[in-house]
Amino acid sequence: MRKKTNRLTWTVAAALFVLHSSLFVSPAGAQEAVDEVIWVVGDEPILKSDVEMMRMQAAMEGMRWDRNPDCAIPEQIAVQKLFLHQAAIDSIEVTESEIASQTEMRIDYMISQIGSREKLEEYRKQSMSQIRQSMHDDLRDQMLIQRMKQKLAEKINVSPAEVRRYFKDLPQDSIPYVPTEVEVQIITQTPRITPEEINRVKDELRDYTDRVTRGESTFQTLARLYSQDPGSARQGGEMDYTGRGVLDPAFAAVAFNLTDPKKISKIVESEFGFHIIQLVDKRGDKIKVRHILRKPEVSDSAVQASLARLDSIAEDIRAGVLPRVVRDRLQSINTDEKFTFEDGASILSDDKDTRNNRGLMANRSERGQTSKFQLRDLPTEVARVVDTMQIGQISRPFTMINERGKTVCAIVKLKNRVEGHKATITEDFQVMQEVVLEKRRQELLHKWVTNKIKNTYVRINDEYRDCDFEYEGWVR
Repeated sequence: MRKKTNRLTWTVAAALFVLHSSLFVSPAGAQEAVDEVIWVVGDEPILKSDVEMMRMQAAMEGMRWDRNPDCAIPEQIAVQKLFLHQAAIDSIEVTESEIASQTEMRIDYMISQIGSREKLEEYRKQSMSQIRQSMHDDLRDQMLIQRMKQKLAEKINVSPAEVRRYFKDLPQDSIPYVPTEVEVQIITQTPRITPEEINRVKDELRDYTDRVTRGESTFQTLARLYSQDPGSARQGGEMDYTGRGVLDPAFAAVAFNLTDPKKISKIVESEFGFHIIQLVDKRGDKIKVRHILRKPEVSDSAVQASLARLDSIAEDIRAGVLPRVVRDRLQSINTDEKFTFEDGASILSDDKDTRNNRGLMANRSERGQTSKFQLRDLPTEVARVVDTMQIGQISRPFTMINERGKTVCAIVKLKNRVEGHKATITEDFQVMQEVVLEKRRQELLHKWVTNKIKNTYVRINDEYRDCDFEYEGWVR
């Protein structure tokens, strides 16, 4: 059965190759190539337009190729398709909320580079919603490929002895450079939202509920039009099957008590804003719902008030004086001791992720957690402020968008900075260990791709047969 399936797939792929490579007749009678399949990998075609699109993206990002891009680009696309195919076989998944989170991070970075949302829309000639939609599939594929690579290389490890042997005879110019790293403490204050603004948002949500109840619209349509959750809005507000522990507690408490898919929940306030929720399905200890999120808008006067409050707190901390807001809140505090930034973070900060750590920001990644950041890994607004600070200095207040999409005001203290330098085995063992680990991972993945090519149907146009490819086996 497997052999018959493979033959059929190859036959279909070959037919697809011929069909897309054919010439089309224009209305004037002249023949011209509209698009062309230049490679087929398994049953996936690679179009010439795919190559041109990647070439343009690479040019925009300033990427340079160490080989002929006419050969390197289609090969890179072909390798991506191999990983995506294996990810589908192994049921690797990414959620819409994860894609949305990555989308917002990319958009925030682009905005920081170009200056504003308006300038980004003008440059891309797209609205923000169109930009998000255009990025969706590419980001999903990138995340699937990354997770597939991680799964293939998850058992790779190296011992300290291997790291020392690797670097013992390495030329000086090959020793890795460790970029500047910083440790940052933060105090945030969330601008107060007026009761009138909260009531406005609640009235909107009540109106949506009434429109669905009267049959004037569907929940899905209203979610696409009005929900401010970018991860689910384009899906009609629908979220993937999710466990209780992943959701905001207030949201989960209401969602898991829903029993009738035709009913809409009461208004729920979470850390993200206000929601109405509709049940789609329950499966064991997981639930699928759709929701509409609306976020109250913060007034300029509220932002200015928070900035002024933080400015006063920062001045008092610099002077070692107990801030008035603390005296009013904690009558029993010992005023004989100098009040520090760490005290302020523990008592005054709204940021629950850092408050219990005396304000120290944590850099979380798939390799674990550390307090050290490269500037590029910090939130853009924080990095911009920290870049010019001295150790121990407290910044002036500034605004930023937190991970939950809310406007907050902040002050930061630069706790430590280690300037960029050549790695040493005594000071930077983890960095050097990661270099060796990455080398082992790349060797394993290279071998995997080579073997995968051998067992995958591949057909390429004759013009690519003389290419100097990175991987063997494309030409047969």
